[in-house]
Amino acid sequence: MLTAEEKKLIGRIWDKLLHKEDFGAEALYRMFITYPQTKTYFPHFDLHDGSDQIRSHGKKVVTALDNAVKSLDNLRQALSELSSLHAYNLRVDPVNFKLLSQCFQVVLAVHLGTEYTPEVHAAFDKFLSAVAAVLSEKYR
Repeated sequence: MLTAEEKKLIGRIWDKLLHKEDFGAEALYRMFITYPQTKTYFPHFDLHDGSDQIRSHGKKVVTALDNAVKSLDNLRQALSELSSLHAYNLRVDPVNFKLLSQCFQVVLAVHLGTEYTPEVHAAFDKFLSAVAAVLSEKYR
């Protein structure tokens, strides 16, 4: 799991991000473009860059990640309800959590520039992988 240093680094970078909802929307849009098969879960969405639906869902994604950042020591409990929603109601293929995580990393890299160090990349990779794993647990 995450080391104490990685947790501090994630918290510091996360707190530094302004307009996080834009990060969520951009990550979703990148996912839809890069992995078009993910669009099947959003047939009612306007999937154009900057659409209200992408911005709204991007905000939900970032709100969940914000909750996860605040609960790094207890991700399972923090994301339990969201995991159930995606597994039992929405029936989203859990591979999509990994795809969105990859897209979120790209968005971080683009916006953080030189602050997106190998250490930041590694810490966020571990964090987002843990989030994806927790969200996938109810599928088993």
